[in-house]
This record gives sequence, structure tokens and C-alpha cells, in this order.
Amino acid sequence: MQLPAKHYVASFDVDAQYTFTPACPDELPVSEGDTLGPELNAQAQFGAYRIGSKDAHSPHALWISHEQAPPFSAIAGKNMDIRWPSHAVPGTKGFELLSELPHPADYDFFVWKGVEPDMHPYGACYHDLAERMSTGVIEFLQAKQVTTVLIGGLATDYCVRHTTLQLLKAGFKVIVNLAATRGVAPDSTAQALEEMTQAGAQLIANAAALTQ
Repeated sequence: MQLPAKHYVASFDVDAQYTFTPACPDELPVSEGDTLGPELNAQAQFGAYRIGSKDAHSPHALWISHEQAPPFSAIAGKNMDIRWPSHAVPGTKGFELLSELPHPADYDFFVWKGVEPDMHPYGACYHDLAERMSTGVIEFLQAKQVTTVLIGGLATDYCVRHTTLQLLKAGFKVIVNLAATRGVAPDSTAQALEEMTQAGAQLIANAAALTQ
């Protein structure tokens, strides 16, 4: 796939954390989620800017599941919709980025999301589910005159999907690198890929498919 000149391209590592890998089996493990580092690094070579995001959740978040309220059960709140197991708690292994990736301070722009105990956003472009409170990602990309975003991370059917749709709504061309993302379940992943392509995203098999 032909890309524009490098200074118009950014690469986005969405929530590529151990919390979404088999390394943290009690959190939200995604099969092969811990294998994405090299491919995320490969796609980053095609962009002038590298963006990253992390879930950063309190161990006392209101949406945490328990015996009486299992995962995926509904919960009332403006900025949380369903319950999840506790995950991505700062200071734990799950909070860390995959070992092959840069430190957050070495990215050009980085987002920590879901810090508030009663807020559980999915996309990395907004702190709230209503998409009113920007994290600054869109404004950063606009300020740098980026037109195209390469995206990967975890998981395809949740945070990657939402972030992709948010970027598309903001007017960016978005290319989803299938080798750099993994989904929670086959059905929801297929549905997410269909939704993203219908909204205008392009899919590539891997970073080797890119040229400039």
C-alpha cells in the first residue's frame, strides 16, 4: 500500500499492555497478545510520529466485576457501561507495555485513559463515552498535519476498534495492521473489522505491505 510522505504519517500503539496478554491470566488475556511488539515497531518505521496509549485503572474502580456482578454485566453510569475484571492497575505487570516497545516517555504523544474510578473509555481519543472530552490525540495529529494513521494494539474488537472509528470521524485515513493486533473473540473481531472497513478504514496484512 502506497503511503503519503512520512511526515504526514503517524503510527499508533493502542493499549499494547501485558494486561491484555496471557502473561496476566487473571486480567483480560488475549491469545497471542504478547507477540505484537516487533510488528508494532515495524509499522512505526513508516511514520514521523509514534503515538501510544495505556489503560490506567484504579484497583477500586466502580466497574470491577465480582461474584454477584460478573464480567460483561451492565452497570449504570455516564462513562461506564459493563463490568470488567480488574486490570491495568498502575504499578503492576499488567500496566506495563510489551517489553519490545519504547517507554511511554519516548513516544511523541501518549495517553493514559480510565484513571477515574467511574470512567471506563475504550477509544484513546476521548476520556468519556460520549466523546466530548478529548485526550489531545486528535489535536496533536492535526497540529502536525498528519493525514494517515497506522494502527495496531489490543484488543481489535474493543479499544482498537473504538480508536479507529474516532480517528475516522475526525477525518484521518486509518490503516489497521492485522499483524499488529489481536481480538478477544473471533466473532466480535470479525464484526469489528467489518465495522471499521465500512466506516472507511483500510486493512493490511502486515507492515511489509506498506511503501512510501
